[in-house]
Amino acid sequence: MKLHFVWIGKTRDRNCAALIDDYLERIKRFAPSEVSELKEQSGGAHRKRLIAAESERLIAAIERDDFVVLLDENGREFTSPQLADFISQHQLAGTRRLAFVIGGFAGVSNEVRQHTHLQLALSRMTLTHELARVVLTEQIYRAFALLAGLPYHRF
Repeated sequence: MKLHFVWIGKTRDRNCAALIDDYLERIKRFAPSEVSELKEQSGGAHRKRLIAAESERLIAAIERDDFVVLLDENGREFTSPQLADFISQHQLAGTRRLAFVIGGFAGVSNEVRQHTHLQLALSRMTLTHELARVVLTEQIYRAFALLAGLPYHRF
């Protein structure tokens, strides 16, 4: 099973970028992964046009047979072991690719939501998009470490 991380904009904070890169390297020990950093819409655009343009890019980045997980503050919350079980179930089911999608600051369109299979909340607290990327990649690595019985999960 392959992992595909899809998000709007580059990670500008070098500390966040370094953490994301570190976790992505660790994840590669368990599953191939790729990141699609999609171009942000220019800031002057009207909110509806901004959401539509970015959502169009998100939809284009996912494939028809992807299992799409949209990160959304109102989504379902998992514990770390539950996330590990979720990943394990998809490995056993033969899911070809899990796509984890993080929209832009303005949100995503209903069209994007229609392409998703699961909406996942990392926290009920608000996180910056860059910090959400760090938390997501760390939790995915933690899930694989848990499944492999590595001591990382216990810390």
